[in-house]
Amino acid sequence: MLRTLVFAAWLLGYVSFLLSVRRMWSGKYVRSPVVRSLLSNMVGETEAVETLEWYRCCPDQLGEVVEPLFIQSHLDSDTKAFLKRSVEKSGWIFTQMYHSLVSSVLSPVVSRTSINGFLGRGSMFVFSADQFQKLLRIAPEWRAERLLDLGAGDGGVTEVMSGHFREIYVTEVSPPMKWHLQRKNYKLLGINEWQNSGFQYDIISCLNLLDRCEDPLLLLQDIRRSLVPHSGRLILAAVLPFQPYVEVGGKWQRPKQHIKVSGKTWEEQVTNLTNEVFVRAGFELVAVTRLPYLCEGDMYNDYYVLDDAVFVLRASESVSEKGTD
Repeated sequence: MLRTLVFAAWLLGYVSFLLSVRRMWSGKYVRSPVVRSLLSNMVGETEAVETLEWYRCCPDQLGEVVEPLFIQSHLDSDTKAFLKRSVEKSGWIFTQMYHSLVSSVLSPVVSRTSINGFLGRGSMFVFSADQFQKLLRIAPEWRAERLLDLGAGDGGVTEVMSGHFREIYVTEVSPPMKWHLQRKNYKLLGINEWQNSGFQYDIISCLNLLDRCEDPLLLLQDIRRSLVPHSGRLILAAVLPFQPYVEVGGKWQRPKQHIKVSGKTWEEQVTNLTNEVFVRAGFELVAVTRLPYLCEGDMYNDYYVLDDAVFVLRASESVSEKGTD
């Protein structure tokens, strides 16, 4: 009985704290119409400046190989729609409270990806259908045989690409996310199975995975061997600055194999990845752009954003596969 009362008191205190924090920081609870109007205008102006920064690049600071292959991206309608949905969901107070409670209980033993999969939240947005087509220089009606999306999560980004392919394969380690992928009828492969499937892929997407896997160089080598010769493409997104960590049982630790990326600016790191890491792994650059890596928010933030470089690569016929220190 005592344990039940203590738990109930803790739960009530936790809920009260979350509500007070939400009221403190959310403009929705500002009562004065004048103050709310001023706050809305200030936030709107700040967001406009922020979104411009998401896509900003100085091409003349890219290397001579990279500069002519850079594609300038912009905030488009699909990205705006994702942001609007994220803002709406962050305002679902009781849903967000429930999510926060479950996360606090499970986070010591369960990965954040699995928690998000269980709760059906945390969807990601990397590029729109139009941005994907521009990167690959393909028309909306372009079709190919096979897509492989490595680390597909809940399949939200996979869906953006899926209309161009007859067969769609995915990998994922999180059980709840696997369930979401199977519900969408994607062909789920094991993380040690896709490299030995007996066929090759027209497009392999590796989105924000290179800095979250134990053996990134081995992953690149397996991808290179698994692409259709000549026409196959790798679309790879990397969060910059590059900070590799892997999540194990709710804890973050350094990967076994570490990729060194030099440079202080986005442009310098993109150039170093292209000229050092990708070349030594047997790839050459086809296109690159700067995009925000967006994730649905919670009761504290409407959405979360990281700085992404999205590369399109092809296997080099003149460079043999090599390791990286």
